[in-house]
Amino acid sequence: MERDLPNILVTGTPGTGKTTTSEMIASVTGLQHINVGELVKQKQLHEGYLAEYDTHVLDEDKLLDEMEDMMQEGGKVVDFHTCEIFPERWFDLVLVLRADTQPLYDRMEKRGYNQRKLQENVECEIMQVVLETARESYAQEIVVELPSNTVDDMESNVDRVNRWLEAYKAKHAK
Repeated sequence: MERDLPNILVTGTPGTGKTTTSEMIASVTGLQHINVGELVKQKQLHEGYLAEYDTHVLDEDKLLDEMEDMMQEGGKVVDFHTCEIFPERWFDLVLVLRADTQPLYDRMEKRGYNQRKLQENVECEIMQVVLETARESYAQEIVVELPSNTVDDMESNVDRVNRWLEAYKAKHAK
């Protein structure tokens, strides 16, 4: 899919800093941030609510239909904890944020996650579920694993993405 500006997916276990990092990337680069979780709630792209997990049940077809045109435009930073649902053609770079278990646990606890949700998400991070899923779903050369434990990590990640974006623009200049 040829675009003047790339699309970037920022994914990772809940609490790894996806939204913060995505907002920082958008601020520095001028790309548009799309928080998929918020989009799902705003446009009611779900099939209901699952109380035991304190989450909405995603309607993937509705979500993909909603996002198709905006993704073709390019210039998007998409932030979501699941990555395999999106078509590979949508993204030029896939960032998988990783965090150590203590900061991850602390972030989720601060958000008020119930114990079951806390435990499952920490286990997912330990088992590298999102990283492995990204590697299975996208070309190896576009999947990048990044640490996201501190503000310094996040700032470093944003600088790295900005350098990548400048190289992308230079390569795709007409």
